[in-house]
Amino acid sequence: MSNPELWKNWEGRVVDAKFPLQRWLGGSSHSAVFLTEHGSGEPQKAVVKLISAENLNQDAQLSRWSDAARLSHPHLIQLFECGSCQLDDTRLLYVVMEYADEDLAQILPLRALAPGEISEMLEPTSQALAFVHRAGYIHGGIQPSNIMAAREQLKISSDGLRKPGERPREFSAYQAPEVSAEGVSPASDAWSLAATLVAAFTQREPERNNSDVAVPEALPDPFREIASRCLRRDPRQRYTVADILSRLQGGASSKVRTVAPPTSNAGRRPWIVVPLVVVALALLVFAGREFFHRPPTPAVEITPAQPQPTRSNPPKAQPPAPAPPQKQTETRETNRGAVLHQVLPEISRGAQNTIQGRIKVSVRVTVDASGNVSQATLTSAGPSRYFANKAVAAARQWKFKPPQENGQPKASEWLLRFQFGRSSTQVFPTEAKLSSAGQL
Repeated sequence: MSNPELWKNWEGRVVDAKFPLQRWLGGSSHSAVFLTEHGSGEPQKAVVKLISAENLNQDAQLSRWSDAARLSHPHLIQLFECGSCQLDDTRLLYVVMEYADEDLAQILPLRALAPGEISEMLEPTSQALAFVHRAGYIHGGIQPSNIMAAREQLKISSDGLRKPGERPREFSAYQAPEVSAEGVSPASDAWSLAATLVAAFTQREPERNNSDVAVPEALPDPFREIASRCLRRDPRQRYTVADILSRLQGGASSKVRTVAPPTSNAGRRPWIVVPLVVVALALLVFAGREFFHRPPTPAVEITPAQPQPTRSNPPKAQPPAPAPPQKQTETRETNRGAVLHQVLPEISRGAQNTIQGRIKVSVRVTVDASGNVSQATLTSAGPSRYFANKAVAAARQWKFKPPQENGQPKASEWLLRFQFGRSSTQVFPTEAKLSSAGQL
C-alpha cells in the first residue's frame, strides 16, 4: 500500500486479536499509526504502528523492536509489544508503544520556541541520545515529529533505532548528508539534533541541498555554537551529544539560564517555558481593578444658613435688593466606562496543551466614543507569537460602555491582561485613568 489514506480504512479493525485500531493518527507510504489500548485489567491508551512487510526483512525488524523494548530511559518512548499480522490481503508488522500527547512538529507551525524552551528540549533529547549510543544503537530519525511529550515528560521515539551503518527506510530533510551513502552514526544524530534546533527557532525545515545549513545570527549562544559545530559537513568535526550536554551544562549564558524556571524536568511539559507568575504583580493588578471600578462617592455641598439680625422696630418694607451673583463653582461630572462584551482568544487544543503555568500577554486598546475598539497594540507579547497574535485578534472584538463627562460619551483606553493556562484563559481588563481635564 502506497497511499497513506488507504491505511485509514482499517479503523475499527483489530490487530493480532488484541489491539483495536480505534482511530487513525497519521501515516506515510510505508506506515500507519493508530490509537489503541494496551495492558491487562484496565487497558491503557497506547499507539500501534503498522508497517508493510513487503520487501522487508521481517525477522530483522522484529529483532530491532524487541531490543528497543528492553531499553529503558526516562526520555525514551517505551515499546510494549511487537509482532506480525495480516489485514485483508496485506502482510504487516506492528509495534505497540507508549502514547504521546503531542510532538514538536505540532507546535512549530503555531510558534517558534524561545531560547529557554530550546534548552528544555535540547538537554533531555541529548541525554536520551547519549543513552541510545551507549547501548550500541543510533536513533537515525531525530526531527520535530519524533520529539514528543508523553505524560508531561519529553521523550524521543524508539521504534526506529538502528545499528551504526544501517540506512533508514525513509529519508528526511533533518538527516545528515552522508547518511544516504554511509548509513547512520552518532555524528548523523548530532547533525539531526542541530537541524531540529534551528528549525525550532526559525519554524523552517532545513533545505536539502549541497550548501551548509544556515545558522541564524539571532540564535543566542550556546545554541548557535552547538548548531554551528554539529552542522559541519565532515562528521569527524562535529560535536558529539556528550559535547552538547557539556556545553549546555557548563556554558549557557546567564541570560538564557534565567528563561527557564529552576525546576527539574520531571512532571512538566519539557520544551515549553513560560514566565513565572509574580504574585505581587497579580495582587497589584487586582487592587488596581478594584480601585478603578469603585464608583466615586458624590460630594455633598452644604450651604450654611445666614444669621438674621433682630430689630425691635422693623423699617418700612422696601423692595428687595437684587441678590449679588454668587460665584459658580464649575463641576465636571465624570463616569467611568465598563466592559459590555468580551471575547476570549480561540486557542487550539494542541497549543493549549503546550502551556505549563501561565503565558501572559498584555494588549492596550483604544476605544472610540461609541464603545468600539479602534486600535489594539501589544504592550507585552510574552514568549509566544502565536498567543500574542490570538490575544490581539480577540481584543479587537471587545465592546465597551464609554466613559461619560457631563453626560457626553468620551473615547478611552483599556489595558487587557490575558493569562493563558492549560485548562482556561483569563482576561483582566483595566481602564486607563482619566485626568481632571477628561484626557487619557
